[in-house]
Amino acid sequence: MESRAKRRPRDPDATREVILEAARTLLAKDGPEGISLSEVAHLAGVNRGTAYQHFETREKLIEATVAWASDKLFRAAFGDPETVSERRFEEEDIAAMTERLTAFAMENHELCRVWLLQVLASPDPAQDPFWREYCGSLERWAASDLAVPGIDAEVLSVMNLAGIFLWPIWARAHAENDAGRAALAQRFADETLRLSMYGSLRADAYPGIAERLSRRRK
Repeated sequence: MESRAKRRPRDPDATREVILEAARTLLAKDGPEGISLSEVAHLAGVNRGTAYQHFETREKLIEATVAWASDKLFRAAFGDPETVSERRFEEEDIAAMTERLTAFAMENHELCRVWLLQVLASPDPAQDPFWREYCGSLERWAASDLAVPGIDAEVLSVMNLAGIFLWPIWARAHAENDAGRAALAQRFADETLRLSMYGSLRADAYPGIAERLSRRRK
């Protein structure tokens, strides 16, 4: 008599990942108000009890999903969080980092949109590791002699990330294949860098605006 096939060993980490993927999809579709553990479990293909073993409440699931997204963003932009203290913003390849983040957003648009809407609506975005490192890097750069004076690093961080994470919505509506989306991602990265490098208004053509900004900076 043949012995029964052994059950496949459980993989809690893989199950957690599947649940978080499902939560990300539903958060992007319905927002935090429209998500429930039952719906997430159904989409993930696990029973509700398993979902509750990993996340006791809907709030903890949403919190974990945002943290999961933040970690993926951090790694895409800056690499291993364990080695972040070894980074020096003066040596950062700004062009490469911008291209990495833009390319990641193009392929993970739902994850990025979930992170953006949840963290920027948070009463304390500084609790999020990716936001803290991204905005902190810009603050350190803005205070150095590598940047023009008067930059508001927090505003610039929101503008950059909102553009990077929302551009894929446009791209996916206007590109039919991966090559087209990759080209649109590169266009966005290039324009972000061009705008940062050269701006868009000639100061000598708009003396009134230049004077106003100078007064406010002081």
